[in-house]
Amino acid sequence: MIDGARQVAVLGSTGSVGKQALEVCRSQGIRVAALSARFNIALLEKQARAFLPDMVAVEDSARASALKTALADTSVRVAGGPGAVIEAATMRRADTVVCAIVGIAGLAPALAAAREGKTLALANKESLVAGGKLLTETARANGATILPIDSEHSAIFQCMRAGRREDVTGVLLTASGGPFFGMSAEELKYITPARAVKHPNWEMGAKISVDSATLMNKGLELIEAMWLFGLSADQVEIVVHRQSVVHSGVYYRDASLICQLGVPDMRSVIQYALTYPERLPVEGVGRLSLTAMGSLTFEKPDRDVFTCLSACEQAAARGGLYLAAASAAGEAAVALFLEGKIGFLHIGDIVMDAVNRLSLPNESGLESVMQADALARGYVRGQAERYAPQL
Repeated sequence: MIDGARQVAVLGSTGSVGKQALEVCRSQGIRVAALSARFNIALLEKQARAFLPDMVAVEDSARASALKTALADTSVRVAGGPGAVIEAATMRRADTVVCAIVGIAGLAPALAAAREGKTLALANKESLVAGGKLLTETARANGATILPIDSEHSAIFQCMRAGRREDVTGVLLTASGGPFFGMSAEELKYITPARAVKHPNWEMGAKISVDSATLMNKGLELIEAMWLFGLSADQVEIVVHRQSVVHSGVYYRDASLICQLGVPDMRSVIQYALTYPERLPVEGVGRLSLTAMGSLTFEKPDRDVFTCLSACEQAAARGGLYLAAASAAGEAAVALFLEGKIGFLHIGDIVMDAVNRLSLPNESGLESVMQADALARGYVRGQAERYAPQL
């Protein structure tokens, strides 16, 4: 069990990562100082009663008011409105902030936590992809630490502790390949949202599951790795590893490849971020048996079929606000797919179009990032009618 003095704010506590983070807090005796959620107020109330944080934050004022009434018999303070999540991210008592908010909405609270010098346990890909320069520079300037809640980047972070940073020549970024690995473009034309949200190894939300199925998540993780570890795109090798046991690795200049392995369970990753640098038993997670696995396989990703990966690599080559545009375009395109307005393969086509056709300035401030985000989303919405007849 970790030192009881550690206190955590969990932003996005009703989502998959948020719920597992609370499991880790309960099992390791970590006090929860704040919670936040956008929509699932019923679950948020249950979490507030179970953990009795100092405050809970709800962006929607009407929902916040209803929750305040529901929690009137407790000591929990309810904050509502657009600034409520920022308040949760910057509260004095919380030394660690879990950012598990999905999408670009996670960027502002992540930045706010970094400005306060917090330890930022980051599960939100889009905030680092879209605002990577801004977020990493803010963290560096204020003494904040970013610890990834992501199996691949956590693995890279752990493997980098095996040697000196100046001896690193590159990283190995593994991908499960998603549920449709090996399928042709013709086969993928008729994939439905219901099929796309079923991941073979991980339990995740709908948007993240679709990103995994299209390999968009691996493109985003490529960009994340560049910001987190100071790498160029050509220093990141992506391989498909169907078993999700080798979580990623680091190449050193002596030709060594140091990898981190473990059973595929996000609780291990979340707990490492919340208890770092300690390594403690993870409740409910068993030891990996390589003999039980029998064999591990590694293959190259098919960029011609899974074009989201190629689109992100193109964005990485262009740099600047094109990273934000790729992230936003992917998020908006997945929303259209889940609504049945475009086909599965159209997601990658639209993201590639956005990266190649938008004209964006060479800036990196928060306002510019949000403007690029809005432009990309608008572009994607304008493409829905163009692709709909091809369904």
